[in-house]
Amino acid sequence: MAPQFENIAYSNLDGIARITINRPEKLNSLDGNTMAELRKAVELVEDDEHSRVLVLTGTGRAFCAGQDLADPAMNSRDGDLPDIGTIVERHFKPLVLRLKSLHVPTIAAVNGVAAGGGAAIALSCDLVVAARSAYFLQAFSKIGLTPDTGSTWYLPRFLGLPRALGLALLADRLPATQAAEWGLIWQAVDDQEFIHAIDTLAVRLANLPTTALVRTRQLMLTSTVSTLEQQLSLEATIIREMGWRRDYQEGLEAFQQKRQPRFTGE
Repeated sequence: MAPQFENIAYSNLDGIARITINRPEKLNSLDGNTMAELRKAVELVEDDEHSRVLVLTGTGRAFCAGQDLADPAMNSRDGDLPDIGTIVERHFKPLVLRLKSLHVPTIAAVNGVAAGGGAAIALSCDLVVAARSAYFLQAFSKIGLTPDTGSTWYLPRFLGLPRALGLALLADRLPATQAAEWGLIWQAVDDQEFIHAIDTLAVRLANLPTTALVRTRQLMLTSTVSTLEQQLSLEATIIREMGWRRDYQEGLEAFQQKRQPRFTGE
């Protein structure tokens, strides 16, 4: 039985795990308890051998507004200045790294505003699909802070340095449609089609060869720090592993028999 959560909703049905941040009155901003619950829920996905895909989303008009600034850890107490770096190290960093190493593909279903660390958490997922009314915001400069949660890693790589700096320095909203045009996210869809689009994508991913998808993510991430020769060697190593898996045998047989493959993700 899954544990009871206070600030998130969790389900895992037919291989599709769903984690929904559920603090709509706070625009799904993250305090220490919510971050701990998020990490626990992601661990549940990891530990469930039947998981095939994770959908991460929010309740109400926000995906996630980032760190909750009302969290006592963000404020001075008895004249002592807060150690904000500890929050990033203890809560945000482990979540991002876990999402990037999860054994199933991940979808960020950005239903509304994704700001600060919330935007970076979305970008930590493999595919980001946003409702057309949603937007992304690097709000750090508005409160005298620098970007965190991987923002300074994702933005220059996805957008190039000029656009990354513009977003971070000026803290302007980036509408979902423009984010898609710029290549920051996979897709922006009409609001009325959003839930259906997410469900369709989740089912599609759940029926693909899970391990091959995750190894593809690994290859793509490694390519940012590898030479061509190193990447060619790693590709050969991983495709060798894939060739020994049942999903490859199934895919090959399905191709030869002119039918749809039935992948198991094993």
